[in-house]
Amino acid sequence: MARTVRPAAVALGAAAAGVTLWATVIERQLFTVRRHTLPILPEGAAPIRILQLSDLHLAPWQSRKIDWVRSLAELRPDLVVLTGDLMGHLEARHALIHALRPLAEQAPTVFVHGSNDYYGPRFKNPVKYLLEPSRLSTRVPDIDNVALTAGLEGLGAINLNNTAARLEVQGTTLDLLGLNDPHIRYDDVAAMRAELEALPAAQAQPVRLGVVHAPYQEALGELLRDETALILAGHTHGGQVRVPGVGAMTSNCDLPTTQARGLSVWHDAHRAAFLNVSAGLGNSIYAPVRFACRPEASLLTLEAAV
Repeated sequence: MARTVRPAAVALGAAAAGVTLWATVIERQLFTVRRHTLPILPEGAAPIRILQLSDLHLAPWQSRKIDWVRSLAELRPDLVVLTGDLMGHLEARHALIHALRPLAEQAPTVFVHGSNDYYGPRFKNPVKYLLEPSRLSTRVPDIDNVALTAGLEGLGAINLNNTAARLEVQGTTLDLLGLNDPHIRYDDVAAMRAELEALPAAQAQPVRLGVVHAPYQEALGELLRDETALILAGHTHGGQVRVPGVGAMTSNCDLPTTQARGLSVWHDAHRAAFLNVSAGLGNSIYAPVRFACRPEASLLTLEAAV
């Protein structure tokens, strides 16, 4: 019996070591682009390519991630949308601006913040993370968010936190509605709607896009009520550790885990919108692991509805 158990234990240990090596060293460096096509533009409109980047959780020494983000300029997007948690270290701001510069110089860029753009990373109990959302609104912010915002705006990026903006992209008028992070209760729907109502009348009906970091159901519902055709979010890391054949074990918010990554539809009794939740490009430096959930950017091609 002992002779049988020992090889089995060795094999089990080797498998566990292999999974750990893959998840902590290899997979979290396998950056990829997830692509979708969405028929939401008016008849005859030219396609619009949106590059969504989320959850970089960037640390200054992550040169491979920095270089990969800079290389995304080769995709030649028409619009870049940053859905928060760009910072992963107190000293990451200059590296972040360097990473984003080629994209911002090429295409209009908009951004909202996530909680990690206010709060530096700390070790968290992974079991608690699986059980409930790790909301942090009681902490004193230790990231210089004012400097981060100024740095992004210095690239020409448009601040969409609790506001709205109008852009002409490839001949189509887009109204972009943005909320600051619901995860830390920084979202202000009334302020966003006031800015939306202040936009001048458009000659043609604009296509409305919603932008928010954490896809809490209340925030998604508010954006849906404003007749958005597409909502872009991040925050979930796609679950970060997914069970093959099952999917994400958590979304770190009240979004169903079945929608924790990729393109789906969010709807109520009267309206519906596409929802793209990016699994993001990073992870906390205190949780350097991804399994069955490659780090990603999203390239969304908007086309005319048939």
